[in-house]
Amino acid sequence: MDSEDVPTLRDPVRRAYEVCPVEVSVAVLGGSWKMTIVKNLLEGPMRYGALGRAVGPVTPRVLTRQLRELECDGIVQRTAFPEVPPRVEYSLTDQGQALSSFVSALNEWGKTYAKEVIQPKVARQGSGAPTT
Repeated sequence: MDSEDVPTLRDPVRRAYEVCPVEVSVAVLGGSWKMTIVKNLLEGPMRYGALGRAVGPVTPRVLTRQLRELECDGIVQRTAFPEVPPRVEYSLTDQGQALSSFVSALNEWGKTYAKEVIQPKVARQGSGAPTT
């Protein structure tokens, strides 16, 4: 196998590995839109444009960068089909699929947090109450 074929370990992941598993998780999955990308790909493979629309207000540059990092880290697989026009699909690897229960738990926690913490603060701000 050529050394160019061996995926490299991103520096943030390598440094996190030296600290603890929680830091590895944050290094791999932290960052703009990564968990939302994973959440959407849990539903099945998606083309770039459809994934961008599903994720939300992400710029193409950021989406591309995050997909490349997730691919480098073994979470996402990019499949290019030899067609004209070219077609590319993104899907989760086995490691990415293993995040399913984690994504569900974070999603539920986020809903509860929004209901109990964010919404009351937004309501107070709307009524002219001071914010802290």
